[in-house]
Amino acid sequence: MLPAAHRLRRSVDFERAVRRGVRAGRSTVVVHLAQDPGGEEPPQVGFVVSKAVGNAVHRNQVKRRLRAASSAYLEALPPRTRVVVRALPASADSDYSRLEQDLASCLARAVAQWDRRRAEP
Repeated sequence: MLPAAHRLRRSVDFERAVRRGVRAGRSTVVVHLAQDPGGEEPPQVGFVVSKAVGNAVHRNQVKRRLRAASSAYLEALPPRTRVVVRALPASADSDYSRLEQDLASCLARAVAQWDRRRAEP
């Protein structure tokens, strides 16, 4: 489970990460990542699992797996980072290791894209 300080809760924060951030996707998840300037607040992660993934049982299972997988990567994220993880319908049929691999890949690509964006003049 994610500690309270690392949970993304407000819809405004979700919207900022999705609209202003960068996006990286795989077959099971899409990651939206944005960083706010200044401050030393911990990174925050939020999840979007729509009904397209399946019924409530499948959606909650996917959300639990993604939450557990993302907690391992919190230390690697820079401060003031907001991450929105959107589960795609293929995530319902994927096992934990596949979701974790896809999430790790998407996070690495999104951080690299964000760094490139900040480096541009």
